[in-house]
Amino acid sequence: MDLVTTLRWAVERNPDRPAVRGTGRWLTYREWDARTDRLAGALRSLGVERGARVGLVMHGGEQLASLHLAVQKLGAVSVPLSTRFGTEELGYCLGDADVRLVVADAAHAERVAASGRGDLLREVAAVDALAERLDSPTCVVPADEDVSVMLYTSGTTGKPKGVPRTHRAEHLAAVAHVMQTRQRQGVPTLGVMPLFHTMGLRTLLASIVVGGTWVGQPAFDADESMQLILDERIGSLYLVPTIYWSLLRTGRLGDARALDNLAYAGAAMTPSLAEKLVEQVAPASFVNHFGSTEIYTFTIGPDVAAKPGCAGRAGLFSRVRLIAPDAGAPVDEEVERGAQGQVIVSMASPEAFGGYWNRPDANTKAIRDGWYHTGDLAIADEDGDLWVSGRTDDMINSGGENIYPDEIESVLARCPAIDDVCVVGLPDERWGHAVTAFVVPVRGADPLATAEQALAWARQELPSLKRPKRVIAVDSIPRSGVGKTLRRTLVAGEYDLRGEARV
Repeated sequence: MDLVTTLRWAVERNPDRPAVRGTGRWLTYREWDARTDRLAGALRSLGVERGARVGLVMHGGEQLASLHLAVQKLGAVSVPLSTRFGTEELGYCLGDADVRLVVADAAHAERVAASGRGDLLREVAAVDALAERLDSPTCVVPADEDVSVMLYTSGTTGKPKGVPRTHRAEHLAAVAHVMQTRQRQGVPTLGVMPLFHTMGLRTLLASIVVGGTWVGQPAFDADESMQLILDERIGSLYLVPTIYWSLLRTGRLGDARALDNLAYAGAAMTPSLAEKLVEQVAPASFVNHFGSTEIYTFTIGPDVAAKPGCAGRAGLFSRVRLIAPDAGAPVDEEVERGAQGQVIVSMASPEAFGGYWNRPDANTKAIRDGWYHTGDLAIADEDGDLWVSGRTDDMINSGGENIYPDEIESVLARCPAIDDVCVVGLPDERWGHAVTAFVVPVRGADPLATAEQALAWARQELPSLKRPKRVIAVDSIPRSGVGKTLRRTLVAGEYDLRGEARV
């Protein structure tokens, strides 16, 4: 199944149902189909042919969603890129993808030009105007195995990697999302997650699959998002934990009476956040989705209220194993129940990519014997459910012992004086690497006192091996646009010290 057919069938079922609302254009399914046909015609007139790659650098919302679908209607490849990329990263990705055209909004056109790709640039307003003038709408039906989109990983280490995904993989990932999160037919959902990330695309495509209303918001603003949730009677949310925290802080989330379907991904959710969401929303469904850009679903934790933080079991279209975390560990030798292992996922999943773009070195590292090695670590409990415990890259070797930050963070996050926390290993003459906690004090708290309280909490709640040797108070924890913690920024010393306590 391809995405053009997916949209057309949704139009046939519900032509006059609201398809897009929010802060931009409001369109029915019939109107959205016609608009994307016209945009496809405009892109074709600009030289985009079947199989060509089209860079999209802009804020989210209806314009970006419609352009993404228009590219599908040419049989071309959409390359939405992070609006947080610097000029160098942006130029690298556009060059690596060998794009034929770059469409950008006014806020990002200057950076595209500065990246060295200005000769390929067209501003979105000009493309919109061209689409309205042309009397040559276009729509071709791509093959299931044609590439639909190339997403670039967020690049928390090294250069971003291109992840080509076929129409079949995109469609089945959307179907899996609908089934695994129990999304209802026709439900309005908030489209605020960026479309350069798999969560944003999944929200968009799942909304089309169920004939729902995708309520677009170009960039997250807590008060505006909350108003959209109330005004549009949003029933389904799929967000990163940091956005849920922001919505809770508006004090209005409990007023969203239509909201009964919650899902999260992208980062770990603390038990305290999960408990607050259950208290405020009382959702009928609350799901933890554990996956990646490369293979959309690894596992699903179907009941966050019952098991906060649990990643659950393999998704509908997935096979998952835990193997020894050592490099080169055999894929057919699973660790014992209760032992920590590396998560590997079968490449036979129809949600999987086929390998990185022009990166045989990355393929060799990540794909072996038909399994994708995620780099994530987890433990299976007595029920067979997975609990993610960190990443192999984040492991701290302190005094010859391997320590994983996530388990320390989950304990410190419950300290009443702390609003946010990140644990890393900093170089230390005695220990090799010293466990170091960066903490954000609750509003109005003294930073030094917070650091000292965090040390006291660790003494009370953690075994000596895992207690931080240092606690550093900072204003914020650095994260990517989709909520991934950027530990390397802290390790590199890129922070403003507000207070520090040491053992």
